[in-house]
Amino acid sequence: MQAVQKAYVKMHIAVVLFGFTAILGDLIELNALTLVWWRMLFTTLSLFFLAKWSRMIKTIDRRLLLRLLMNGAIIALHWLCFYASIKLANASVALVCLASGALFAAIIEPLLFKTKINKLEIILGLCVIPGMALVVSNLEVSMIWGVFVGIAAALLSALFAAINKKFVDKAHSFDITFIELGGGWMFLTLFLPFLFYSQPETVFLPSVMDLIYLIVLALLCTTLAFILSLQSLKYLSAFNTTLIVNLEPIYGIIMAVLILKEHEQLGPGFYVGVLLIFLTVFSYPILKRRFAKF
Repeated sequence: MQAVQKAYVKMHIAVVLFGFTAILGDLIELNALTLVWWRMLFTTLSLFFLAKWSRMIKTIDRRLLLRLLMNGAIIALHWLCFYASIKLANASVALVCLASGALFAAIIEPLLFKTKINKLEIILGLCVIPGMALVVSNLEVSMIWGVFVGIAAALLSALFAAINKKFVDKAHSFDITFIELGGGWMFLTLFLPFLFYSQPETVFLPSVMDLIYLIVLALLCTTLAFILSLQSLKYLSAFNTTLIVNLEPIYGIIMAVLILKEHEQLGPGFYVGVLLIFLTVFSYPILKRRFAKF
């Protein structure tokens, strides 16, 4: 099998694993904060044993280290909102909400990089809104808070990705990920005492089944998926990578239907809204190629 074909396979596997995180988030019985705390701990430990310390010492100075740790707090908050959205609604709703990140990214990136706002990105980002409205109108009232928290997760994801672009040329992506996840774990650790004080009944230690799910979530759906995606980027174009990454919520929703039977909770109108959102998301890289100067 040629290198490019292997890269396609690896990237698709990585995206399926990323999509599976939502399923595991629904299956794990811990609350969102403790779930993310354990996920970040296990993932950071796995990266710790794979890290090249001599390279990190040479390339990452104190100023960059501080910025990476702060960005780690953002990804921790993103995961916290994402899993809270799953707990408040379900996996499908949380995955669909992430699509609204396209609009946030279209606004945040030009502000951070002081570049001209891309009209095409703004228009396509706004096109997500009708689909989101259709999704929300077909949900039970009890799930609406899950949508708001899911949209917050999308905003934080867009902010994290935009900030990360500033670091991509300053250090190895593996080292950046290790420091950010470690920083995110330390950030969440600061909030644990407040959680136990406000909710003393909170379960902190995972059950045997939850521990298995957490290990799969950390080692397979985070560490392995990240390594596979990094290996694939060497051979895939940005266009093809974007198309494949956009499949994550689709893979996730399909798994939610097959494994969690969520279609029994969600009506046809929900999936029509999902289709509108995905059509918009998939049209972006194609239209961007055609109207690059728009």
